[in-house]
Amino acid sequence: KIWHGQISHASHKRPIYLSYISLDGNSLTSTDLVNLGKGLFKIKLTPEAEQKVVQSRELLDTIVKENKVVYGITTGFGKFAQTVIPVSKLKELQENLLRSHSSGLGSPLSPERTRMLLALRINVLAKGHSGISLETLHSMIQAFNASCLSYVPEKGTVGASGDLAPLSHLALGLMGEGKMWSPKSGWADAKYVLEAHGLKPISLKPKEGLALINGTQMITSLGAEAVERAEAIAQQADIIAALTLEVLKGTTKAFDSDIHELRPHPGQKEVALRFRSLLDSDHHPSEIAESHRFCDRVQDAYTMRCCPQVHGIVNDTIEFVKKIINTEINSATDNPMVFAERGETISGGNFHGEYPAKALDYLAIGVHELASISERRIERLCNPSLSELPAFLVNEGGLNSGFMIAHCTAAALVSENKVLCHPSSIDSLSTSAATEDHVSMGGWAARKALRVVEHVEQVLAIELLAACQGIEFLRPLRTTTPLEKVYDLVRATVKPWIKDRFMAPDIEAVHRLLVDQKVWNIAGPYIEKYCMEYIPESRPSSPTAFALDPPPSPRKRVRLE
Repeated sequence: KIWHGQISHASHKRPIYLSYISLDGNSLTSTDLVNLGKGLFKIKLTPEAEQKVVQSRELLDTIVKENKVVYGITTGFGKFAQTVIPVSKLKELQENLLRSHSSGLGSPLSPERTRMLLALRINVLAKGHSGISLETLHSMIQAFNASCLSYVPEKGTVGASGDLAPLSHLALGLMGEGKMWSPKSGWADAKYVLEAHGLKPISLKPKEGLALINGTQMITSLGAEAVERAEAIAQQADIIAALTLEVLKGTTKAFDSDIHELRPHPGQKEVALRFRSLLDSDHHPSEIAESHRFCDRVQDAYTMRCCPQVHGIVNDTIEFVKKIINTEINSATDNPMVFAERGETISGGNFHGEYPAKALDYLAIGVHELASISERRIERLCNPSLSELPAFLVNEGGLNSGFMIAHCTAAALVSENKVLCHPSSIDSLSTSAATEDHVSMGGWAARKALRVVEHVEQVLAIELLAACQGIEFLRPLRTTTPLEKVYDLVRATVKPWIKDRFMAPDIEAVHRLLVDQKVWNIAGPYIEKYCMEYIPESRPSSPTAFALDPPPSPRKRVRLE
């Protein structure tokens, strides 16, 4: 699917190597889509996709030639579905559709998100059930590869019949109207941006305007980013929580595999395994853990002890949502659908955004819990009666306030998330004179899911900073090897907190580490190595577990001869 090609350019002495993702409408993933948004790949169509597109267009041309009455091809739209349009005005019909439907408001999508939106619409059209012409589709691909990106306001979609307003803005720029952006031109009139890149505005054929705007691509493209970032922060949340547990002198007993086999949810078992791989005292000894091995604490607080149960369901939620988003990415969401092999067009409801809307509401509710439990761990780190560390993790308290207000920021973000987690998809308002009498409100579901994920990242960035600061007060004792590597990563970006200083840049810097998945890149290989080597589980004695001559562990049982 990923093709590496070579082109020559007169202004370069050496060839330029470009990587392409070949689209067929069936195999794009959320990971691919995010990478396309970042500009890491260009796009081309598979030969099979091109053939399907041509066949579908031939059927539509036949319908127009024979003067058949078909919704959206030779009729008006929505409430005007019964109005037949003369052949001489079919091009004007499609252009008017895009102009009138370009009624969105708010800030424009970022270039990265607009690239994702355009790439995803191209992928859906490549399935060959939309009736788009190959010429128009190639023009869209050329615009994507040149990063000629339309001005797409973020507000205005109700998520059925598809994301009409944002997709109309997307298509309007391709028509040479409205505004466009490219790295070469910045923001300018779309016509001049296209000209600057040697491109011509698309000229719409019958049904093509409808083909460009009927679908759930804004919900789904933003949802793809949300679920990819949620997956990344969920992995790193386990690492951060493990470091906090070390600082707060918690026990690993609660992560014993036998406990989790008795409640075998996949996410719960996975999180417990990650904690064991990071904290296993036989595999990477921790001087901090050994220093309190025989303390009198009977059990840890829920925010440490219950991480597998709380973080686990987040992992399972993300997996569920990712499956729905990846299905939606490769779904035909037009109306009417064109079935070239049957010689038929059929009106249906694949444009309805309920699937991604519900999934993204669920994602927001699920991933929010990582911030909710993280904020409580930050409180434990900052509170001297719970941490046995200096108040707010700073010396000379009073003169210095340390992490006092950083914790308040985390609390504020968690509180915002509580409101943002209210499901948007439980709402519906009838539109288009009651023709579209139930809608998904999926656009807001996607946008607020992204805000929730960002808040989760920021809260966990504060926890990571606080945990690393806590380590300073436990020196010269060292934690496990992978967690020391995480500490080193943070300290390469943010120095220890000796006295009060401007804190916001530190939080932003560590947030960037999490967005770039650098914490996972450092600790992840240790987790993978631990899993692959099938290392026997260490079960050191601890006040949190009591046993009277217990039977040997199945993992350490020796066969008696």
